[in-house]
Order: sequence, then C-alpha cells, then structure tokens
Amino acid sequence: MPSSRIVQIGVIGAAHGVRGEVRVKAFTAELTALKRYKPITDDAGTRVFAVSTLRPLKDDMLVVRFKGIDSREQAEKLNGVGLYVPRDELPPAEEDEFYWADLIGLRMERADGAPIGEVVAVTNFGADDLLEVRLEGQKRTVYVPFTKAIVPVVDVAGGRLVADPPDGLLDEPTDGEPA
Repeated sequence: MPSSRIVQIGVIGAAHGVRGEVRVKAFTAELTALKRYKPITDDAGTRVFAVSTLRPLKDDMLVVRFKGIDSREQAEKLNGVGLYVPRDELPPAEEDEFYWADLIGLRMERADGAPIGEVVAVTNFGADDLLEVRLEGQKRTVYVPFTKAIVPVVDVAGGRLVADPPDGLLDEPTDGEPA
C-alpha cells in the first residue's frame, strides 16, 4: 500500500563526545538499519540527515555522526529531534506484524460491520500495544488492546480492523469514573 506518510525510526539523544557524535535511540528491528534509509528527515521534512558513521552502544542505542555535524555544540542542538523516513522506504511487514503508521486512520468495526470508530494512535505503556480509537460520532477515545483475540482481523489494504471488544470497554463512563 503506497503512502506518502512518514514513520519515525529513531530519536536523537545527548551529544556523545566532542566531535559531533550523538546518541540515537533506534526504533528499527535491526539496530544498524538506520544507515540504509534515505532520506532521513525531521518530522517536518525540513532537515535532512545523512549518516556518516554509526556504531552500536547498547541494545537500542547507537552512536551516530551525521554529515555536517562536527562539534559537540552542533550535536547538542539536535537533542530530542525525531528521525523519520517515508513509509514506502520501509520493508514490507511480516505476517501478523504491522507498522503503527499503517494502523492509524483505519476504521474499527464489529464482525457484523457495525462501526466502532477510527484508530487515532497506537501506544504501548509497557505491557501490550493499545489502539486508541475515537468512537464513532463522538470525541471520546478508548484504548483497545491490540491482541489477536480482541482484534482478529487487520485489513490494512481494506482500511479496516474487525474487533470484538471486551464487555464494558466502549460504554459511557458513569459518574465518578474518568472519561
């Protein structure tokens, strides 16, 4: 499914040393894949980053030197900048694996076709992935666990997810419950 969307593949952290290197937290399955992607940009697409060198630091961290960043001062200014690539540059997802960017915007419906809402975000607070769904005709969102039992059908090409949410998940909050 071709797309002009961008996907975050990492975020620049603190400067590393005095020669312009930075720490980069990678969000790629293969840690060193960052060097294969072109173009790498910021979220606005206004700044392009070219990897000059990189080396692993730990499980999800790299030390990277970007072309044109030659001092610690320049590197410090990059702290917190997200690194993005066009979705089309990423390899196809494996079976039963999905890029979060491909899930956002999909409509969620029940098995009988009744609408539930639209996926507005995907998050993970440390346990499992959660789909944040804006309920049909409402401003309210709910978190739906992204498991095979609750979301048995993911049809990215068809723009939909089929879900069987647990009882009570979609109910209006009652007095005293957070919205």
